[in-house]
Amino acid sequence: MSFEPIPLEKKRRMPKTIIIIGIIAVILVVGGYYAYQYLFGAASSKRWREYGSFVNNSSRFEDVTILPGQRCGDAPFAFPTTGVVFGLWDQSYRPGHRHSGLDIFGGTEPGITPVYAAFPGYLTRNSDWVSTVIIRIPSDPLQPGRQIWTYYTHLASQEGESYIVDAFPMGTQEVYVKAGTLIGYQGDYSGDPINATGMHLHFSVVKDNGSGSYLSELEIKNTYDPSPYFNIEFNNNNNPDDYPICEEPITFADWDLMDEE
Repeated sequence: MSFEPIPLEKKRRMPKTIIIIGIIAVILVVGGYYAYQYLFGAASSKRWREYGSFVNNSSRFEDVTILPGQRCGDAPFAFPTTGVVFGLWDQSYRPGHRHSGLDIFGGTEPGITPVYAAFPGYLTRNSDWVSTVIIRIPSDPLQPGRQIWTYYTHLASQEGESYIVDAFPMGTQEVYVKAGTLIGYQGDYSGDPINATGMHLHFSVVKDNGSGSYLSELEIKNTYDPSPYFNIEFNNNNNPDDYPICEEPITFADWDLMDEE
């Protein structure tokens, strides 16, 4: 059996064809990603599209900024920090992603905006947690007898300098804290020094595993919608565009607040 040799001019065109196909594939992937973001992801939210304006001038967002200790009606939780909530529960930041909590942006430099316990419980900071604490609540105020956990993270600098207060060093286990206890300060730690998260607090309400510990907060199925705990619409499915704020009546918990610089 013999094969016809490929003409020289066709041989020369093949690498160019492969390059063109590769470029088209990259364009389709990148275009598909941005199309997803615009139609379904974070960029589809009017609220999220204004995040850049917030970074440039956070003072313009004072009317949608929630304050620490603020309580909406008879909500069991008081708000844990100062900030605008851009990232809601079940919001998507990328294909296949479902956000498991709240992203609260304080609008200051890292290490300035205080973070407080939203509800009393028993605080743990594992020995390898640079920027994270979790607080065990033995009896869920919305369903007494059910144990839940509140999770606070990104409390460190981009380089890994912790902003958690000295009272809770790595290895802390089951230390009782009152609502309003100062935990630390908002940061931008992601674990990757060249890929910071943006300065904020990530907060979530985590399910118990049934054996006295917590489930992985990374999966939304392991968390609860935080909306009823604060009496604020924090579910992105019900509030894809608007800034979640507290409706009347508004009260403030009697917390010993730190002044932001």
